[in-house]
Amino acid sequence: MNTAQFISSPISKTISATSFTWRTPSNIALVKYWGKYGAQLPKNPSISFTLNACFTLTTLEIVKLEKKEKEVSFEIFFEGKKEPSFKPKIASFFKKIEAYVPFIFDYKFVIKSRNSFPHSSGIASSASGMSALALCIMSLEKALNPAISKTYFNRKASFLARLGSGSASRSIEGPVVLWGKYKKIAGSSDVYAIPLPNKIHENFKNYHDTILLVDKGQKQVSSTVGHDLMHAHPYAANRFEQAFENVEILSKILETGNLKAFINLVEHEALTLHAMMMTSNPYFILMKPNTLQIINKIWDYRAATNSNICFTLDAGANVHVLYPEKEKEKTIAFIQDNLLVYCENNQYICDRLGLGAKPMSVK
Repeated sequence: MNTAQFISSPISKTISATSFTWRTPSNIALVKYWGKYGAQLPKNPSISFTLNACFTLTTLEIVKLEKKEKEVSFEIFFEGKKEPSFKPKIASFFKKIEAYVPFIFDYKFVIKSRNSFPHSSGIASSASGMSALALCIMSLEKALNPAISKTYFNRKASFLARLGSGSASRSIEGPVVLWGKYKKIAGSSDVYAIPLPNKIHENFKNYHDTILLVDKGQKQVSSTVGHDLMHAHPYAANRFEQAFENVEILSKILETGNLKAFINLVEHEALTLHAMMMTSNPYFILMKPNTLQIINKIWDYRAATNSNICFTLDAGANVHVLYPEKEKEKTIAFIQDNLLVYCENNQYICDRLGLGAKPMSVK
């Protein structure tokens, strides 16, 4: 596990003032990561779909300090308002990455960020948010050291993002991403995520994810707390073994295009994730009654129509409805006619697979 590769080379160049902006997507895990060790390292590998419409847009404004500070100097604005409650998490993130990007002590930062989706509602806002900030910092490193390669840039961005939020490592690239060392997939690593190198079957191109907003409020139990409860979980070892097996199975499914096998694995993974929550000690439930109503409606519709619609869940109450491009019109009609009644204020987000983060020009 070579993390020394990400320590910045000595930099003599300086920049007086600049800014960088990244639009960074959320992602939805198909094989779930739940349980970690060390510095945000996964106990099992995970595979995710990179999304497109669910994103964080972050601008990092940078001004050179006259004198190097002992702590990183920054302010943060979220949705146009100064957000002091976010500062401890960002300060902690800077502390974790300082050995790899020591030049951050030379600058004052103003972070301006917004989401295209509700914050802290189980749509991986920490994934898109921390990856966006990591990419802005890597843009600064690239400006100071133009020689670094695109591969190094992306891998280090994923590495830094992971130190802020494990799932953030999967929001750099797309459309299908693997995070976690898996001996049968070359280049896989616990310290950063990579695009899944397997060929993706036509059935999964332009795959859709309609996110049903069952509960837009903040989760009662954070993902960090949930991960920590896996340390003493009585079923943890079996779960980690199952996830390793499912990474191999899903990799083959994505190559062969077997939609029925995809449905079975993805739904089983989603329910297993929540089973781990319900059987931890202390135990907790993030699903809501309407989450279960939606799941049962999906099962009934699929049985009646032989549709390839399925669901997955993140660490929250919202439901990700997955379906192929060729079933888009029928599925949207089913969702609008049968499922929106279970959503908060009938709200939902139409999303699909994306290609990863994008640098944006500031006007």
